Amino acid sequence: MTSPNPSYKEEIGVHNLVVNMAAGIKNGFNHNAPHFEELGEAMRSAIDHEISLVPYKKAACIEAMKIVQKERGWISDESLKAIADYLEMSTSELDSVATFYNLIFRKPVGEHIILLCDSITCWVMGYQPIYQSLQNKLGIEFGQTTADNQFTLLPNACLGCCDHGPALIIDNDLYRDVKTNEIDNILAKYTSS
Repeated sequence: MTSPNPSYKEEIGVHNLVVNMAAGIKNGFNHNAPHFEELGEAMRSAIDHEISLVPYKKAACIEAMKIVQKERGWISDESLKAIADYLEMSTSELDSVATFYNLIFRKPVGEHIILLCDSITCWVMGYQPIYQSLQNKLGIEFGQTTADNQFTLLPNACLGCCDHGPALIIDNDLYRDVKTNEIDNILAKYTSS
């Protein structure tokens, strides 16, 4: 059996390249792979827009996760893999970014996210009674979600309100100079009837 000549190898290489391109495979990533359907067409389109704004795909990873999280409320393992593959990065690489940022949720969260500032300034200005009041009213601790899935309580290192502590954010609403007697009224704004 004779080995193929170099021109034959080149032909095979070009043939394989054309076949892979037709299948959507580039740099070892199959962009037509079925798991990309996990993201849905609208999310892929939004991610493609974010990719167009940065010099390389990986740079869009936080925005891509925010897009998926906005739609689904959190980033499941399946979504993480689909995003990682779509951005041509490893799942562990993307997970390390996801776990670094405290506003990317890797497990299901409640309908409303409460971020309570636990910085030293808020601590000095009365954080502990606010935390205890939230614990008592909601029946949860940091990192937990209420049984009715209404609230998830999370610590936050700083909300930038050091002169108005203690502070907390619910969804996108900032509350400064919070007092324990205000907790019921604050929570009532987010409670489903």
